[in-house]
Order: sequence, then structure tokens, then C-alpha cells
Amino acid sequence: MNNTQPAQGELSVMFSGEGKTLSGHGIGPAVHNYYLMHTVVSGRGSFEIDGRRYDCSRGDTFLIFPDELFSYFADDAQPWHYVWVAFKGHAAGHLLLSLGLSPSSPIVHTDELRHLTSLYRKIRSTFERTSFPELADLEAGGHLRVLLKEIGMLNEGKLIVDSLAILPDIDRQIKRAVRWLSYQYAQPISIEQLSRSLGYHRTHLSKMFKQVTGVSPMQFLLKVRMDRAKELLNEQSHLSIDQVASSVGYPDALYFSKQFRKTFGYSPSEYRAQARNG
Repeated sequence: MNNTQPAQGELSVMFSGEGKTLSGHGIGPAVHNYYLMHTVVSGRGSFEIDGRRYDCSRGDTFLIFPDELFSYFADDAQPWHYVWVAFKGHAAGHLLLSLGLSPSSPIVHTDELRHLTSLYRKIRSTFERTSFPELADLEAGGHLRVLLKEIGMLNEGKLIVDSLAILPDIDRQIKRAVRWLSYQYAQPISIEQLSRSLGYHRTHLSKMFKQVTGVSPMQFLLKVRMDRAKELLNEQSHLSIDQVASSVGYPDALYFSKQFRKTFGYSPSEYRAQARNG
């Protein structure tokens, strides 16, 4: 079932479904611009992402990530039956990473499917029985969060909250800084204040941040803001350029436009026009 009024916030369901495939049925190689999670109820098949192939069967959940080339095919002898949910949101990537899920680690297994399939069913039924799409979006998002929590519980040994304990102190602090910048990008952010809150001098934090992530804190923040700005320009046509700028942490729309052009090679207005015509 499709969500006719998906929100543009941190996490929202786009559609959900269930299906039994034919022998050899396949998708890809292809790329999506959203997250798509399948859980295999019966049968088997293969899934490929990030250059790796995984053989999946009953109890396996596999996750497709935006802008990652993927393919999946049902087995000829025992084609799979699976349930799925597609979602997006500016917090989704970091949330999944905290659950230990990434293009290089996209599989989770359980021997007990009943609770997971029940949550998928609740997501689907939310859109089948409502006359108020906005309320359905809220309810489906709640079920999705519970589903992701259950997936995270299954992903033993890979949760960031657990793995942080065995990392050096600076690595733990950098991961916290990354998470903070990713969620607070719309607020006035001072790297000096962030450094003090983590107990490091700004110069030292910036040096270690770049060593761990490959970019400086301000470069990371700029990327988060610019990527979010692209989403808003493409998906929220009712927002003015000034409103988009404010939504990603730039009270000065002119400065925002200069940063956008410097990053992508065209202005926010030109990008919006291209997106509409494309």
C-alpha cells in the first residue's frame, strides 16, 4: 500500500507490501532514491549490493540503500515470499548506521518471524483503513520505528551504542559529534561550543574529526545542509528559497545561495527548475 501523504521529516513510510514471486523474478541492477527493506517469509533468493552477493532465505531481512547499485532475484526452484517497506527521511541513514546497518552490512536474520511480519502488516493496514492520510503517515511511522527497533535488537554485536565501548575515546567523541551535527544542522552551530561540550580544544577536535571522517567539522556540516537543501528544493515546491535556507541553518538566503552554487555549480533556483523539468 502507498502512503499518499508522506511527511518530509526525519522518517516516513512511502509504501509497504507483501508478495510471492515467480521463479527467477528479479529487480536490477538498479538504484533507488529511498530505503527499501525486505524480510523473507519463505523460499529463497539472492541479493547483491556494494559489490557483494548474499543468499537469503526464511528469516533474512535485506536492506537497499539510496543511490547504491543493487539487484535481487528469486530462486528458480523455491522463489521467495517476502514483505517489504520503503521509507525515507533525513535521519534514516544515521539511524540505520546506529543499528549496525549499512551497504557493507545489509543483512539481519531471525528464526522468529511472527512479530516482524505483524509489524509489516500493521504498516500496510494503516493505509488501507484511513480517510486521513496525514494521520496514517504518523501511525505508519510509529510502526516503522518499532520495526526498526526489532531489527536493531536482532543485529547483535553491530549496534553503535555497543561498539562505542571498545573504541578509543576520541573515536567515540567524533561519532557523537557526527550524530549531533547530523541532527542539529538547522540550528546555529558553533564548532567552538561543540568542542567545549566534548572536552577538546577546537583545533584538536577538528584535526581528529578530519582524521576519522576525512573532512573537517564545517565541511561535514556543509554537506549535511546542502544535501538536505536539495531534498527540500526538489520535494517541497511550496517553500521559497528563503524558507529553504532557513530550514537548513542559513538565516541569510543570499549566503545560502552562494554556498549552494559553490557546492553544486548552480543556484538553488536553477536546481529547482532542473528538477521540475527532469
